[in-house]
Amino acid sequence: MANTCLQFTGFVMSFLGWIGLIIATATNEWVVTCKYNMNTCKKMDELEAKGLWADCVISTALYHCITLTQILELPAYIQTSRALMVTASILGLPAVALVLMSMSCINLGSEPESAKNKRSVLGGTIILLTAFCGVVSTVWFPIGAHHERGLMSFGFSLYSGWVGTALCLLGGCMITCCSVDTPATYTDNNRFYYSKQGPAHSGPASTNHAKSAHV
Repeated sequence: MANTCLQFTGFVMSFLGWIGLIIATATNEWVVTCKYNMNTCKKMDELEAKGLWADCVISTALYHCITLTQILELPAYIQTSRALMVTASILGLPAVALVLMSMSCINLGSEPESAKNKRSVLGGTIILLTAFCGVVSTVWFPIGAHHERGLMSFGFSLYSGWVGTALCLLGGCMITCCSVDTPATYTDNNRFYYSKQGPAHSGPASTNHAKSAHV
């Protein structure tokens, strides 16, 4: 019962973390960059919100974005963060599906419990891999943006990525740890085997005892 609760909690955390990573991937307000103070940058139209897919200019009168279409000319930190976040978003779907199908309330035919445990461990491992992709992206991107242009603050997309990464990391650890096989089933089988063998030898012993008593 305790493992089931932990597995369900890990599934919910992993699912929410995966949604957070998708939101971070799809939005463009990762960091806000500026070389001067906030008011000066707004007046000079130099307050920018950088993301994976576009650079947006934030001013007092307008908010417009320029799509980053020239892939080969982009800095390495943007290209790498793009690839890792897209990978994390794609890997989250089979990971969540595997963990969901390994829940104790879902039965796929007459499969043994060991098959569910293996599927749960595989799903938890993929979730941990998803969290690793999120960690690298959400740490490297603000560092690269700071070196390229002065970093003013973090955007909500980056916060979404951090929260999603933490939830996937905790959820993946919980799922993987609570999906280990226990030797209780083998102990029960052995007890059944010995109890079954017991009456087989009791027949001759009781017969011999009756003969000796008759003599």
